[in-house]
Amino acid sequence: MMGIDRRGALLTGLAAGLLPAMGARGAAREPVPHSRWKLWYAAEARRWVEALPIGNGRLGAMLYGGVGAERIQLNEDSFWGGGPYDPSSPKALAALPRVRELIWAGKYAEAQALVQAEMMAVPIRQMSYATIGELVLEMAGQEAAPSGYRRWLDLERAEHVVVWTSHGRAYRRTTYASAPDQVIAIEIEAEDGGPFDATLRFARPGADAAGGTLMLTGRNEAQNGVAGALSFAAAVRGMAPGGSVAGEGDALRISGRGKATLLIAIRTSHVNWKDVSGDPVTAVKRDLDAAAGRADIDRKARHLDDYRRLYTGLEIDLGPDTGTDSPTDERIRFSHDGNGDPYLAALYVQYGRYLLISSSRPGGQPANLQGLWNENNRPPWGSKYTVNINTEMNYWPAEPLGLAECVEPLIAMVEDLAVTGARTARANYGARGWVCHHNTDLWRATAPIDGAAWGMWPTGGAWLCKHLWDRWDYGRDRKTLARIYPLIRDAGVFFLDAMVEHPDGSGLVTCPSMSPENDHHAGTSNCAGPAMDRQIIRELFGNIIAASTLLGKDAVLRGEFEKALARIPADRIGREGQLQEWLDDWDMDAVDLHHRHVSHLYALFPGHEIRPDTAKSFAAARRSLEIRGDDATGWGIGWRINLWARLGDGDHAWSVLRKLLGPDRTYPNLFDAHPPFQIDGNLGGAAGVVEMLVRDQPQGVVLLPALPRAWAKGSVKGVRLRGGLVADLSWAEGKLVAAELRASGPVTRRIAYGAHLEHCSFGPNGVWRWPLAS
Repeated sequence: MMGIDRRGALLTGLAAGLLPAMGARGAAREPVPHSRWKLWYAAEARRWVEALPIGNGRLGAMLYGGVGAERIQLNEDSFWGGGPYDPSSPKALAALPRVRELIWAGKYAEAQALVQAEMMAVPIRQMSYATIGELVLEMAGQEAAPSGYRRWLDLERAEHVVVWTSHGRAYRRTTYASAPDQVIAIEIEAEDGGPFDATLRFARPGADAAGGTLMLTGRNEAQNGVAGALSFAAAVRGMAPGGSVAGEGDALRISGRGKATLLIAIRTSHVNWKDVSGDPVTAVKRDLDAAAGRADIDRKARHLDDYRRLYTGLEIDLGPDTGTDSPTDERIRFSHDGNGDPYLAALYVQYGRYLLISSSRPGGQPANLQGLWNENNRPPWGSKYTVNINTEMNYWPAEPLGLAECVEPLIAMVEDLAVTGARTARANYGARGWVCHHNTDLWRATAPIDGAAWGMWPTGGAWLCKHLWDRWDYGRDRKTLARIYPLIRDAGVFFLDAMVEHPDGSGLVTCPSMSPENDHHAGTSNCAGPAMDRQIIRELFGNIIAASTLLGKDAVLRGEFEKALARIPADRIGREGQLQEWLDDWDMDAVDLHHRHVSHLYALFPGHEIRPDTAKSFAAARRSLEIRGDDATGWGIGWRINLWARLGDGDHAWSVLRKLLGPDRTYPNLFDAHPPFQIDGNLGGAAGVVEMLVRDQPQGVVLLPALPRAWAKGSVKGVRLRGGLVADLSWAEGKLVAAELRASGPVTRRIAYGAHLEHCSFGPNGVWRWPLAS
């Protein structure tokens, strides 16, 4: 996209309405945000799950939209509890043979008790993602109930806007998080150059105001016996060309006319998982000086250029927007009425893209359990990286929805985990390679945590490797393949060492392990060779073999992977026709038939091993999903949407998506309600919508594989496919009207729609179109 010059940015701002449209002074029309993709509300937020998120990948804020007093809850993605630590248990390796003996003997409860006593991490809990706290902006003299109030989040501009009229004068406050300038900017405007008086304070004690800057410094918390090692600095600089900015103790006061700008910068001393030697105060001053040296119009133009570079490109239309007069919270509340709200589903896709752009940028941390936004120092589940589904689900939409750049923090984290996970592989298993169990944190801990019933699962790192492979498979950049190959290879080497022969002769299995986080007998989850492990490892080994062949490396080791792959037990079908979750046919006797996890269906989605042409396993997967049921946590519903789409049942997928969009599983600010909030449901749901429209697998592309009747007419443009393809589709009366697949380089793909199937070889800039030329 071309840059926005000063005049262009000004015209853009005027077109959006810098202030409510005015008739006679004070007679403001209630403004309507110009963007089609927006969340908007008629009242300010009272709860955190009504506030609206902004972020630049590293800095995040939740905005309540208050008039007299605005609450700005702040996060910085490296501000966690504790400090660098090694959680390896010195007793783990010695206990491993006895644990295996107990599992082979069917003494699962005893094995799990021994895992709990000897093999878990020390400490057994990881560190939590924390909050910087709140910044409070008070504006003196505002009416308690102003007229013309609106607040909205414009997804096309990545900005939060509040407008209102108080005492006959119109006001506007615009807030955005700039990635180029690494600040959060707040612009306050009063109609006709009118006066205003604002005061800023941090809710956390210890701030000091000097000149035009309010600075807060502090340290993180110790957690679980690990000392706090991070310092931080958060600062606000005020600029009021038509007035004054002055420090008053722990507050910053801005008096002016017409307009004022506030810049917020936050840094911590985190450098990487083992280095906390950074200087946050100096870094914050540098950020503020650089950002303050730019005019407002230039700063915003830089923000828009950068954001739109990622956001622009994907368009989706699932039907007309018939609720333009309804605030977003009302749309959610009534989304179950009638045939549902297809526009809300499309908005959910664009909101998911916005959230991932805002919480996962190169140079920062990956999106965690809540993305970037968290109001607590001890949030639910620590807001960590749960890698037995949740972290991976965060990145399901990244490749198809045109956000490959947002995967970079995840790849960087895996590069760290390959180091810390090698330590755990040696300590717990006496193995080469690297391993990550079901959680990690800022400090890249990889040992099993929380408890044996949840943590004794050694396949989290292997699952993460799927996203590394997908980054290569979608972009086909040889440099990417060379970068990820050592990571996926060494993840596989761990299993060459750690898998063992099952005594019944069925083949190589993980032991101990579990099917996350499900008990096969009362209070007991630990076992050998669950279906999910076998499916993930088969996929991992296959990708290692392919990468080794493409790069011409490790021919001898490749042979070891080929031999081991052939010895991993195949999936099994149980007595009810279901795909077995475990090697034994325990499914129908398990404690929770409707468990939130659907781990044994990994090979259907996000994997590719179970397909329509593997008819028996495909039918068994469907039977398992029927038994499991549709209701679950928010992310559990998100997974089910994708599974039903892979099964080709669009109407069923739509019925499950409607569950996710309803008030039981979606908060007023469109955050996923686990409950509580977890961002994985948002991102898994967004991926599910596109999975219903385009099925893209290594075996080929299927167009409109699971189109529900409720989306009879629509279009999607800019969907990314494997091999560097981009797809545009439109349909009417439930049938494909037009399609175009464009290639960036040479690739051969199988393309299917309905009964039509062809193998298409693309040259550079090649195009495939529907309807086919006669």
